[in-house]
Amino acid sequence: MGLFGKRNKEPAPPPRRKVTKVSRNLLELIYQASRSQHPHEFAAGLRAEGDTLTEIVVVPTQSGRVSAHMQLWTLPIDRSVVGTVHSHPSGLPLPSDADKQLFRTFGHTHIIIGEPYAPGTWRSYDFDARPIPLDIV
Repeated sequence: MGLFGKRNKEPAPPPRRKVTKVSRNLLELIYQASRSQHPHEFAAGLRAEGDTLTEIVVVPTQSGRVSAHMQLWTLPIDRSVVGTVHSHPSGLPLPSDADKQLFRTFGHTHIIIGEPYAPGTWRSYDFDARPIPLDIV
């Protein structure tokens, strides 16, 4: 209870950008970058123009066979950077507990791609690690 017996309202969450599409060229770049890093994880930020993911944003990353640690503090202060992409060399594009923590901490649209890093081996998730559809344009 707040002052004068009124309930304190929780602050409204910040508005989330609605991303519904991903550029085919971006997916091709993600496939190639993931293959080039294999057997280590590839990781980067994602930039959107309007409702479409269009670019990766490369940040310093420590990458290994089972994890990649992005230094997110080095990302530009830019509202068009809306999430992350990373590879899972295991082949399973499912979020780990660490992935879920990252998703809750930064951004609202995330992609995980599994080996062999080709069409059909990626999944997209929201900030709560719920699967979301993205149309390829």
